[in-house]
Amino acid sequence: MSTTTVETSAQEKTGTGRLSEPRGGTRRRGSRSLLGSLASHGILIAGSLIALFPIAWLVFLSLGPDKDDYLHPGDIWGKMTFSNYTFVLTETNFFEWMKSSLIVSLGTTVIGVMIAATTGYAVSRMRFPGYKKFMWVLLVTQMFPIAVLIVPMYQILSDLQLIDSYLGLIMVYCSTAVPYCAWLLKGYFDTIPFEIDEAGRVDGLSPFGTFFRLILPLAKPGLAVAAFYSFITAFGEVAFASTFMLSDTKYTFAVGLQSFVSEHDAQRNLMAATAVLVAIPVSAFFYLVQKNLVTGLTAGGTKG
Repeated sequence: MSTTTVETSAQEKTGTGRLSEPRGGTRRRGSRSLLGSLASHGILIAGSLIALFPIAWLVFLSLGPDKDDYLHPGDIWGKMTFSNYTFVLTETNFFEWMKSSLIVSLGTTVIGVMIAATTGYAVSRMRFPGYKKFMWVLLVTQMFPIAVLIVPMYQILSDLQLIDSYLGLIMVYCSTAVPYCAWLLKGYFDTIPFEIDEAGRVDGLSPFGTFFRLILPLAKPGLAVAAFYSFITAFGEVAFASTFMLSDTKYTFAVGLQSFVSEHDAQRNLMAATAVLVAIPVSAFFYLVQKNLVTGLTAGGTKG
């Protein structure tokens, strides 16, 4: 029987000029059963609740007026108050901590990303002697624990008279953020066609002009990831900040939280309220760069 005869017979059985639709007992390719859909949505909801529970619990504890309310959280329902937030905003150096945190974090982000971008671009485009070993050296610097680095860094900052200064702490944080960001951006620059650099040179642009005018606009997703990593690294770090910053007015948020803990007492209600307030700048920064985060995280791993 020929192919034409088979097709004609199928059309005659359906009563129309089209082939019959799949029966109710079969599913089309790519379709999902009701049970599978419910299971996937249930897993997503459970994962979301697990992720949101610590945040909701922290906000809940911050509404308890007593420092021992965390031991009896059920009693908070009948005495919720915003007095902890009022105390933190009016009776502590909260705004000084915020100023210090933003200065250090934004300074680390701007300087660190600029250095990392130029480093990653140079290694991605230029073949100078030892360029591969140079990247491995940057990676090796991430292997040393903070406890080993504090003493030599303190000695260096002391010789430069940068102890208890924003610039000194920014330099320390850049030494941590730049190696990782350089690796990240190097992988991202590898995904940008080299023909763009050649086109810039044909148009008379210098290497720096090509980098700033052509490459950086295309690398916004990678720069967003590097900026977010640098900001978070500086914003939440404790060990370096508590060692190199001696004035209480220059404490960052992470160090300021320690002021609520003494040898024999811990004001956990105030710590919870401060932690909630601390999360606001980070959330705002995340909101600004979120559009480019996913693209930057995935694109940098396609080559390299």
